[in-house]
Amino acid sequence: MSLRIPLSSPDITEAEIEAVTAVLRTNSLSLGPKLEEFEEAISAFHQVPHAIAVSSGTAGLHLAIRALSIGEGDEVIIPSFTFIAVANAVRYEHATPVFVDIDPVTLNMKPACVEAAITPRTRAMIVVHTFGVPAQMDALMQIAHHHNLAVIEDACEAIGATYNDRRVGCFADISVFAFYPNKQITTGEGGAVLVRDAQLASRIRALRNQGRYPSGDWLQHAEIGYNYRLSEMACALGLVQLNRLPTILAQRAVVARHYDNSLAQINGIHRPPLHLPSRNISWFVYVVQLAERFTMVDRDKVLNSLLNQGIGCARYFAPIHLQPAYAGDPSAQQAKLPVTEAVAQRTLALPFFNRLSIAEQTEVAHALDSAVRTIADGS
Repeated sequence: MSLRIPLSSPDITEAEIEAVTAVLRTNSLSLGPKLEEFEEAISAFHQVPHAIAVSSGTAGLHLAIRALSIGEGDEVIIPSFTFIAVANAVRYEHATPVFVDIDPVTLNMKPACVEAAITPRTRAMIVVHTFGVPAQMDALMQIAHHHNLAVIEDACEAIGATYNDRRVGCFADISVFAFYPNKQITTGEGGAVLVRDAQLASRIRALRNQGRYPSGDWLQHAEIGYNYRLSEMACALGLVQLNRLPTILAQRAVVARHYDNSLAQINGIHRPPLHLPSRNISWFVYVVQLAERFTMVDRDKVLNSLLNQGIGCARYFAPIHLQPAYAGDPSAQQAKLPVTEAVAQRTLALPFFNRLSIAEQTEVAHALDSAVRTIADGS
């Protein structure tokens, strides 16, 4: 299906193209100077001493679990209302994801639910800043410290967001970012891991590169590792994008505000909050919820109506504990998540990217209004 208005679109300028082309004129396409420069820039931006660029956010989450020596018999508390990579990274190391419910406003893990889920087997929590909205880090970190738990921040959707005037990714033991083409900034495919502890950072660097440490020879492998490297071309692209981040975030905030205005008169939807106490949102996607009287079938009818008009949209998110991949997982079967399940069946992501025009947003708003009215009227 051809989409006239895509769900997302990367913002690539001539500066990015020139930076990538410049790398292609060199002999260094991997593990070169652009990798170091990109890592140093990410580290400086977040004021965290160690940054390790990796091939994806998923790779970063896996390395975080592996580096913390979390494995079989251990539990990791995570939200179910998020991308499936969060749970998969836990399962890669044969640990158990424990799914907890979310706050109905921020759509992030609810601290009280995290506290209630802790058992003697709990080793860590993965805090996801859902849709670029910072999670309640003060309460979550307090719980972690009280129970001696490791904290991994999944900031894959939230670069540049702040909580209590601190950038997300600065709170946890390990933080992970992603730079897929639909993110605020992109390296094509790619991600980054932020770490404060030098020894932990050294291990993650080795694991990223087939288990090789700098002290060893090229073919000496201290432990089993992975090919999670990020290319020089990707890093060159990421450097330009990172330099443009303040402008990009401002553009995305403008798009979000215009959606808020243009959708305000639609009866039957809930718009995402533009502002929340102590938080500065980094707009990743724009997700509306149909009103509580609508069903998942209604939501899918609205979605298909927009798609049939060439307007990109998607279900964000299908809960992990209800995914076919986790159908036989005891932890998924035991999960009782009423807020997650109620929200997930009514959410709809609308087209959202830096250069989405006012005319395109107006068209989306009219199409959404018409589709919701049709469902409400029973037509």
